[in-house]
Amino acid sequence: MLRYLAALNRHDADAVAACVAENFVSEHTSVMGKGVVGRAAYRERLDGFLADFADLKYVMEDLVVRDVRAVLAYSMSFRLVSAGRAPVRVRGVFRLWVDAEGLVARRVDYWDGSDVARQLADAPKADA
Repeated sequence: MLRYLAALNRHDADAVAACVAENFVSEHTSVMGKGVVGRAAYRERLDGFLADFADLKYVMEDLVVRDVRAVLAYSMSFRLVSAGRAPVRVRGVFRLWVDAEGLVARRVDYWDGSDVARQLADAPKADA
């Protein structure tokens, strides 16, 4: 789990994908998020995600681990390139399940899409 977060913070798509199981399931509870099933499909989307989320940084606020499950509270900050590099900071929670090889088998991501939308709407426009 910590390797996964560190790889995201390094913006290393190959390292991120190497942390998840072949049948990885990524689920988002926010309507702004997009889920995906399978390591290959996840890896295919990572380059675009990391390019659009410039300066992406996750800061772990709390981590609770029990058996093969973990709950990781985070704050995430980035500049959304597709929105004129608008700065965004949002708090969220990952629920994670790890398989026998120590790979992330499932991730459910909770974050407030309306907070992100508000920040994007309030961001100074590039031509202003």
